[in-house]
Amino acid sequence: MGNSLKAIVAFVPSDECQKYLLEDLEEMPVDKTVDLSGRQLRRLPLHICSFRELVKLYLSDNNLNHLPPELEQLQNLQILALDFNNFKALPLVVCTLKQLCILYLGNNKLCSLPLELRLLQNLKTLWIESNCLQYLPEVVCELSLLKTLHAGSNALRSLPTQLRCLQELRTIWLSGNLLSEFPPVLLDMPFLEVIDVDRNSIRFFPSLAHLPGLKLVIYDHNPCRNAPKVAKGVRRVGRWSEETPELRKRSGAVIEITLDEKPSPPPAAKPEPE
Repeated sequence: MGNSLKAIVAFVPSDECQKYLLEDLEEMPVDKTVDLSGRQLRRLPLHICSFRELVKLYLSDNNLNHLPPELEQLQNLQILALDFNNFKALPLVVCTLKQLCILYLGNNKLCSLPLELRLLQNLKTLWIESNCLQYLPEVVCELSLLKTLHAGSNALRSLPTQLRCLQELRTIWLSGNLLSEFPPVLLDMPFLEVIDVDRNSIRFFPSLAHLPGLKLVIYDHNPCRNAPKVAKGVRRVGRWSEETPELRKRSGAVIEITLDEKPSPPPAAKPEPE
């Protein structure tokens, strides 16, 4: 009954109704964190923008499609979660929050990202999975401190060559896209530690043995005819990942091995900035 009532109240823009949705949140919490996830919100209550020392703001799983310009007042914000909403475009006011370290934009309706995103030069983690991206916006390549990029479940067919400029990037998740070949730019990124290209359309994998930083490569659910070669100690997840040349030679046939075990997906809990 409570959720149904909130869904109805969310349509009413009065201050009293918005206060009900906030559950009497009148002062900034001591931990400088506000979590309004799953509140059926259709607009961000302006009162939140008065919490100028706020560090973490979670707005996941609502019905938001815009944000007020007053959000710019939150210049201490480090984590902003906008995933599972109805954004068709990233509100430009987000790009004014220059202390952001982690930005969650997954499960929206984004087809592009604004050039103003380059202003977020402290961003270390960007989640843009499950949107409508047909290409990786080149502005992402200007986020020089980016360490983790989640771009799975879009419609990406390639990656821009400028991605190699992200020398702090350590983890890239590209599962569930439309890649027909292993992105060549990743071969020029020796600092990568985790590469996930699960559930694409890659038929052949080049050798990854020259990537000294690589620790894990996930290539399962591709129509590939070979496993990528990797350096000693690198974990592979996919067909033939644990098969040795000696085993294949002795058997006289190609043995397909599918691992039941896969590394856990990105944690549901939001990570903290480093």
